[in-house]
Amino acid sequence: MYAIVSTLSTWAIPLLIVFIPLYAAYKKVPTYESFVEGAKDGFQTAITIMPHLVGMMVAITVFRASGAMDLLAGWMYPFLARIGIPGEVLPLAFLRPITGAGSLAFTTDLIKQFGPDSLIGRIASTVQGSTDTTLYVLTVYFGAVGIKKAMYALKVGLISDAIGFIASIAICYWVFV
Repeated sequence: MYAIVSTLSTWAIPLLIVFIPLYAAYKKVPTYESFVEGAKDGFQTAITIMPHLVGMMVAITVFRASGAMDLLAGWMYPFLARIGIPGEVLPLAFLRPITGAGSLAFTTDLIKQFGPDSLIGRIASTVQGSTDTTLYVLTVYFGAVGIKKAMYALKVGLISDAIGFIASIAICYWVFV
């Protein structure tokens, strides 16, 4: 079974690269012209989301550099210690909805410090896979398409992130402790 999956994964992309233009030619679609038109649309999308992306990056930098994240985490450490949640993973609960790259860097630091097989390393890795960059998605993608009223999406996204964070901790305790 491993050999079949390995062979399929090796050949999937090259086969798609060959199949799509051949299928387009069969359907008499102007392949190159369609590609160029799509590239123009992609460039326009990149220009449209750039201000939203810059604004989000500035907000992330201010949140971390001002010490607000550390202050908020410091207030919560005593409560978390009482219920058995490692306080070291708490900043991920704040970072992950805001930035994928920032939360990945933080997770990498936790894994370097505590090890990949430690409970903290496993929780951090599980949080990375169980939550999303909600604020980033809302800011960049909703802003790019002009959606102004995103309050319901924000609520659902942040609740989902909180549930993902709590479930990650619970599952890691259940499986690894």
